[in-house]
Amino acid sequence: MAKKSSIEKNNRRRALAKQYASRRIKLKAVANDESLPLEERFQARLKLAELPRNSSPTRIRNRCEVTGRPRGVYRKLKMSRIALRELGSLGLIPGLVKSSW
Repeated sequence: MAKKSSIEKNNRRRALAKQYASRRIKLKAVANDESLPLEERFQARLKLAELPRNSSPTRIRNRCEVTGRPRGVYRKLKMSRIALRELGSLGLIPGLVKSSW
């Protein structure tokens, strides 16, 4: 199990990214629009830099919903490979059969 502080930190990042998503999209559109004057684009870049660092979606870490493990996480299931195997072996995941030969 991961540290609770790490899990909570990641949850705060998710909330911030969601909160600032619309502002970030608008500012990026202005900053990347080459038809606008250079000064206006530069001002948009400065405003973008003033946004909280943790509001960037690239700072969000995919973590296992069950254990909080940061590595080996399947995006579709939001679960780590280890938790997937354990729950699959217990028969708690429909349609999943542990391979044996």
